[in-house]
Amino acid sequence: MIITDTHTHLYSEAFVDDRDAMMQRALDAGVERFFIPAIDSTYTQSMLDLESNYPQNVFLMMGLHPTHVKENYQEELALVEEWLSKRKFYAVGEIGIDLYWDKTFLKQQQEAFVFQIRLAKKHQMPIVIHCRDAFDEIFEVLEQEKSIDLFGIFHCFTGTLEQAHQAISYNMKLGIGGVATFKNGKIDQFLDQIDLKHIVLETDSPYLAPVPYRGKRNESSYIVQVLEKLSYIYGMSMEEIAAITTENSKNVFGV
Repeated sequence: MIITDTHTHLYSEAFVDDRDAMMQRALDAGVERFFIPAIDSTYTQSMLDLESNYPQNVFLMMGLHPTHVKENYQEELALVEEWLSKRKFYAVGEIGIDLYWDKTFLKQQQEAFVFQIRLAKKHQMPIVIHCRDAFDEIFEVLEQEKSIDLFGIFHCFTGTLEQAHQAISYNMKLGIGGVATFKNGKIDQFLDQIDLKHIVLETDSPYLAPVPYRGKRNESSYIVQVLEKLSYIYGMSMEEIAAITTENSKNVFGV
């Protein structure tokens, strides 16, 4: 059984003391493919180091996270553009709009989102979307930018059934992680109405640990709990869910 974690920040400072042991636990659990979203340029070297240590398993993205869109965002976007032109990445991400913490830079977040979508199209790459308290704003941009070459993953999907169908209409897979195991997560109540061909698995480590680890540091091996939950929701074996969602990830990332 090959499991794919389509969204995990394995380079995070949260793993500084036990990164190799954490990676081994994931590999032992059957997680063989790790897709690594970017945050900003301060993490680029850590991402490259992770890739060099696990070249068969780690696949990097490049992008500017919406919560890191600050006064210097244009410099950061220039670095994203530069990196995409000089080596292989597997997606532009994570990108999007986050209005949970701060709305000060909404205009700049929208500008950065559009700029990076267009970079992805230029390089024929998928995007990986971060959305928090911003479904309307995200969908407004996607409606503006929709085209046959716009595709990717709506990471950490936490919306309604209607919003799920809207995201899918823009050629997005839904990234499903620990929230599916939460009592108040709500997505578990309608997920069986979404065809599994639209679903990929993720952890968002070190954030959003699934039950029974909720509130603790998340890690990629805990994706097994997400897999178990989806197995229950869809009435299929864990092996079937793992195979289908891994194939979906290959369709998105091309690897």
